[in-house]
Amino acid sequence: MRLTSFQRLAIATTALTYLLIAVGGLVRASGAGLGCPDWPRCFGSWIPPASATALPPEFDAAQFNPTLMWTEYLNRLLGVSVGFAIFATTIAAWRAHRRRPRIVWPVVVALLLTGYEGWLGGRVVAHELAPWIVTAHLVVALVIVQLLLWATVESLQGDGTSEEREAGSGRGRLAAVTGVVTALLLVQVAVGTQVRGTIDDALDAGTPRAEALASVGALDATHRDLAAVVTLAVVALWAWVWTRFGQQAPLVLAANAALATAVLQIVAGMVLAGLALPPPAQVAHLTIASLMLGALTTLALVAWRWPAPSRGLAADRPAA
Repeated sequence: MRLTSFQRLAIATTALTYLLIAVGGLVRASGAGLGCPDWPRCFGSWIPPASATALPPEFDAAQFNPTLMWTEYLNRLLGVSVGFAIFATTIAAWRAHRRRPRIVWPVVVALLLTGYEGWLGGRVVAHELAPWIVTAHLVVALVIVQLLLWATVESLQGDGTSEEREAGSGRGRLAAVTGVVTALLLVQVAVGTQVRGTIDDALDAGTPRAEALASVGALDATHRDLAAVVTLAVVALWAWVWTRFGQQAPLVLAANAALATAVLQIVAGMVLAGLALPPPAQVAHLTIASLMLGALTTLALVAWRWPAPSRGLAADRPAA
């Protein structure tokens, strides 16, 4: 299938947004969140200063760390690039699909949330990385990427006839259950961000890194319990797809991706707990979680919106 210009742009924008989430994880893991202590400028300038001697008088030279500063500043530049990409995707959606609200409106809402996300970024700096605002910042970013996925998947599935819709109606329950699991995963990621904030507070208070996770207490237990529930749910969804819809390649691919990311997430979590929270594992943990969220979102959207194969060619497998 040859992609349209909108589909290519939507896929590229979604991928760029995922990259921004991963870079945001790198900023958090490296401690670069306050590498630029003000917002939207950096040390009072649109271009970061070359050295501590170039700082305006209202800034303390002790705040200047070139590595952290450029890590945070490049994260901001990438955020601006994503904003322009989403703006371009919105225009393209309106031009090519203005009569298809399920494509236009998710992108429009993503654009509006992108403006809000930029404002939240400023609040993150103003509140000096308070866990609640960092959590809100991440959740909004994940919602944005889900909206972009919605528009992308909708554009790829075609118009679909009423007969095709009827053939695919048996997948409605799969879509609904997957949506619930997706929402639960989003909650689990938010709790995980709170866990990370509590760990940062413990480290700032002088707790040894090897003991920081143990100091979190009930919040970490909740995070792990939710992780177990989500993992079991993903395995159940994977088995459901293979048993009931094993001949429908888009569903199988999405289910396989969800299961693979769940397995990788278990490994990343074990590395985090066993090796005293190494920064690369922190970045991997967040990135894999966002990809799992995308896989589940895609699975729900395909089950809900894509036409099923015709009855004569690839009917659903009978239930075991």
